[in-house]
Formats: sequence, structure tokens, C-alpha cells
Amino acid sequence: MSQMMEKQDFFNALEEARSPKHSGGHPLSQAWANGELSRAQLGFYATQHFYYIDPIPQQFAHFFARLPDLDGRQIMLENLLGEEMPETPEKRHPELMLKFGVACGMDRQAMIDAEFSQQILAGSRGMRAWIWEMVAFRSLAEACAGIMVALEGQLPTLYPKYVTAMEKMGFSADDLEFFHIHIVADIEHAGAGLELAHRYATTPELQKLAIEAVRTSGAMRWQMLDGIYDAMLMQKAAE
Repeated sequence: MSQMMEKQDFFNALEEARSPKHSGGHPLSQAWANGELSRAQLGFYATQHFYYIDPIPQQFAHFFARLPDLDGRQIMLENLLGEEMPETPEKRHPELMLKFGVACGMDRQAMIDAEFSQQILAGSRGMRAWIWEMVAFRSLAEACAGIMVALEGQLPTLYPKYVTAMEKMGFSADDLEFFHIHIVADIEHAGAGLELAHRYATTPELQKLAIEAVRTSGAMRWQMLDGIYDAMLMQKAAE
């Protein structure tokens, strides 16, 4: 790519890069949407996902500090505060994932301590490390695209199917608060990610890197789901 892409063409390229490894096509997501996962399996997923998202507020804060422009910082600050919820800490997104895990039958402290009991899979560790790499070391365009477009942008189409299946299992709206919040908030976050990626991708090379960051984020999350689903199937086979 030797020339700058027009804004809408760049947006289209970013969203297209999200499609090949969209989590909605993963066998775990399909099994979840079809109501084929047990509460114990969902609790195992919750433990892995909690490990992945637990440092997100700190990660977003690190990224916030790198942004050079006021309105860019304000967009990221809104995202950060939505994760951290300083006035209602029980609504922090990691806390909501813990609450969901408990509703699945998990022990809260065991979820928190899972890293120290060799329960965290390599794909979950890799996903958490990839976010740190983007916010700390990658270009601003890559981080905006790789987090807000690639990852947050999946959730408004992914989570409604999960919620429908889990409601049929008897989960309450309170149990599923983590999912409901992301269905609503991440539509806006994905749109803001497109705008910020366009703002910071000021050269053809940066545009190319931003598009590749979307692909990589999708592939990393797919790999994380591979590990979780494989572990579920192995456990089921052993029963």
C-alpha cells in the first residue's frame, strides 16, 4: 500500500479485517449460542476471561497517557471510567465477570487465584499480553484498531446470542450484567475506535499496520477460544 486510503475505504478495510476470525464463527461461540455449554463450562470460560480482562483498566490508563490530543484522551477516559466505575466499584467490568462466574457455580476467590493454581491457559495469557503490547509499544493507530475495532467491535453482535441462550438456562439479568453492558457500550467504542485509528494512521504504513492489528487481535482471541474449547472437550471426554 503506497498511497493513503480514503477515510471510508480505511474504515471498510478495518472492518473487513475483523471478519475472517470473528469470534461468532468459533465452535465455542456456536456451542454457547446453541445452549450446548453447561454452567460448569461457562464458569471455566469466566475464569479465563476474568484473567484476560482484569488489568484492562490499567492498560487503558497507560494508553490514555500516550494520547497527544485532548479529545482523544477524553474518548479513552470515558472508556476507562466505564471499565473502572469509580463511583460504583462493584460494577467494575472485572467484578461483573467474577459475579457471572459465581452464578455459574465458581468460587470467587478461586477465580482470582487461578493464575497461581496453574488454571490459566496459554491462549488466555497470550491475549492479556497482546493488549499490553498494543497499549504500551504499538503505534496509536494499531492500538485503537486492535482493541476498539477488532475486539470491542465484535461484542455487540456476539453477546446477544450468548445472553439468549443463558436466559433459557435460568440466568438472571443481574447474573448477565457483564454481557448486557458490553452489548450497549461497545457499539460506541467501536465507532470511536474507527475515528481514532483514522486520526492516528497518518501514513500508508500506519494504515497498513492498523489493519494488520485488527487481523492479529481477531486471531489472538480465536486462539484463546481454541484453548478454552479444547479444554472443555477434554474435560467432558474424561468424565
